[in-house]
Amino acid sequence: MKERITVFTPTFNRRDCLKRCYESLMRQTDKRFLWMIIDDGSTDGTGENVEDWKKTDNGFKIEYHYKENGGLHTGYNEAIKYANTELMVCIDSDDYMSDGAIERILKFWDEDGSLEYAGIAGLDIFADGKNVGDLLPSVHNINLIDLLVNKYHIHTGDIKLVVRTDLYKSVAPMPTFNGEKNFNPHYMHLQISENYDFLVLNEPLCVIEYQESGMSNNILKQYYNSPNSFAETRRLYLGFDNVPKLFLFRHSIHYVSSCILAGKKRIVNSAPKKIYALAAYPFGVVLAHYIKRKCM
Repeated sequence: MKERITVFTPTFNRRDCLKRCYESLMRQTDKRFLWMIIDDGSTDGTGENVEDWKKTDNGFKIEYHYKENGGLHTGYNEAIKYANTELMVCIDSDDYMSDGAIERILKFWDEDGSLEYAGIAGLDIFADGKNVGDLLPSVHNINLIDLLVNKYHIHTGDIKLVVRTDLYKSVAPMPTFNGEKNFNPHYMHLQISENYDFLVLNEPLCVIEYQESGMSNNILKQYYNSPNSFAETRRLYLGFDNVPKLFLFRHSIHYVSSCILAGKKRIVNSAPKKIYALAAYPFGVVLAHYIKRKCM
């Protein structure tokens, strides 16, 4: 049975959580997937657990790749490097796949998918069945940049993206900055969205459970510890076409703040939108000082 989709899971010292993800994959009704585990330097015996699972007849193949700790985005880079299926989807180590999700993904892609689209945008849900945020707009396809600028006036929260592997490979690897581990991989999804829309599937694909140490928490510490990464993200945002002026101003503030925290010089001159950066500069200074005071 040929695998059509790579389910990849970057993990770091989440052995106990990872078991739930494994069990959810065991329950899938369509086993035409490969589970790729990218171990980001775990020291909790994750590898031993995975080796035991690989010896079991699960109905699907498991790949395990160990690497030096570098953060979630480096896990994405590693998975994309190894993947050779048509599609990819990330299920974080503290999350697990909804029952029947693989079957829904492949059926939907067979019916509506084509090289015209980047992949599928589906739903994340909580364990009690409630959606994370609002439903996606009732449209056939959607651009993630439109979601980012809140064109549809909804609060989507986290969504689950199934992405064509060839498009991931076209934008990977993400840049890395020495000592910075908080570069959000959504950066690549937005790069892809500059040229492609995602098909909308308003059905649950993943069950999430936020961990205290996860990327969704401690955002000020992330700004402080990974300023170059956040400056690069804001630079991408500020290069989008046809976005609201308020969006550009708000992210210019964050761009200036991140550049200050990173110790960059000539911030305005190097900004993607120099006029916005000049107007935002005083606010960026205040934000940088606030982040320093909270995190030092």
